[in-house]
Amino acid sequence: MEENSLTVEKAIANLQQTEDLGQRYYAAWWLGRFRVKDLAAITALLEALEDCEDRAPDGGYPLRRNAARALGKLGNTQAVEPLIGCLSNPDYYLREAAAQALEMLQDPRAIPPLQELLTGGVAAAQIVPGKPHLTQPYEAIIEALGTLKATNAISTIEPFLEHFIPKVQYAAARALYQLTENPVYGEMLVKALTTNELQLRRSALIDLGASGYLPSAEAIATTFAENSLKLLSLKGLLEYQLSHEPNLSPRSIEIMQLMDGLL
Repeated sequence: MEENSLTVEKAIANLQQTEDLGQRYYAAWWLGRFRVKDLAAITALLEALEDCEDRAPDGGYPLRRNAARALGKLGNTQAVEPLIGCLSNPDYYLREAAAQALEMLQDPRAIPPLQELLTGGVAAAQIVPGKPHLTQPYEAIIEALGTLKATNAISTIEPFLEHFIPKVQYAAARALYQLTENPVYGEMLVKALTTNELQLRRSALIDLGASGYLPSAEAIATTFAENSLKLLSLKGLLEYQLSHEPNLSPRSIEIMQLMDGLL
């Protein structure tokens, strides 16, 4: 199905029908992709969060996951409480999608239930036997708490700097910099840009862009990674800087020059 073959009305109708699960799944994605904020779309997506028909081989709920992701993009706070409810669902990937959506919605009501998922700390953050993931989507949870400015979660997040999975460490450093503006945490991410694994360098680039750690700009621009990803990271820094200054500063100009050099 081509993206431009749908209308808003057709996508909503596809999401609400129950005969074709594939159409429902695609419609949920489409409504989020094109930022359809129509009240009927929000209602249909909220209803999809309760779907029990579309089940994955792992027992999860693919349609619910797509609906959660879409609701995060649409900015309607009606979705906050239903998404919080998803955090207790047995489906790991639904919990992950809900945490990411709640981060995008930036509603402080999400802080206590997100923080609750960190109960047990690093000791509980282990690989689930027979599964390719940890007991909780720790990266998404910690990143959301950072974005939500959950300063009361600082002591809960700090131990995750020592987690055995580097991406969880990076998420913790990102969140802690957002919550404290202590450059120690930003420099942890800068150091991660020198790791031998490309995938980890990519993760560190994303986290630096989201963190707003401005002294990392030069390191980002010279990292051995795709220019497209470095540009995305620098764009995050620039947006952060522009949101905190009334006029264009030398720092912003420097970041723009680094971006120009990557084009």
